[in-house]
Amino acid sequence: GTDDQARDVLARVLYGTRVSILFALLLTAISTVIGVAAGALQGYHGGWVDLIGQRLLEVWSGLPVLYLLIILSGFVEPGFWWLLGIMALFSWLALVDVVRVEFLRGRNLEYVQAARALGLPDRLVIVRHILPNAMNATLTYLPFILTGAISTLTALDFLGFGMPAGSASLGELVNQGKQNLQAPWLGFTAFFTLALILSLLVFIGDALREAFDPRA
Repeated sequence: GTDDQARDVLARVLYGTRVSILFALLLTAISTVIGVAAGALQGYHGGWVDLIGQRLLEVWSGLPVLYLLIILSGFVEPGFWWLLGIMALFSWLALVDVVRVEFLRGRNLEYVQAARALGLPDRLVIVRHILPNAMNATLTYLPFILTGAISTLTALDFLGFGMPAGSASLGELVNQGKQNLQAPWLGFTAFFTLALILSLLVFIGDALREAFDPRA
């Protein structure tokens, strides 16, 4: 069917899905690089590096992300890259603790100590020996970042603080479904599209975790 402005709903869903998935993939990639790097440094070195890093993370994670986005949207017109940049400042925090725990455990294993005794540089010990085993726990968490990114973008679009007005997005479709209860295809389309995308992303993430499991 069509929406309240006679635009084709299927076309809007396809374009909105493309934007949401691209946003989620870029945000996940950025979060993975920063989160894995920060967690690896804290877990491998420990001591003061770990202590100072944890205190900084506690302060940074205490900032309200959604409220910050809503406040900043009053000064800057929201856009794809603007939203991606703001979300990337906070989304990597969830990965740090996961990677940090794996590195704290892995740095005391015998093969890691043997690599150190042979004079292998720290960066090679991290990349070759500890990181492959830590990636299993990291890949387990990636589907949650993907689904969280899509849900956040949809919520911001629904509230009017996301993509520019008129942009094809799933959040706008949800908002139209709420405002046009006499057109149930809008609400049903938004619900089933989001449910299908989020479910498929979780299944794909689970398959990736099993594929890259070094113990398999």
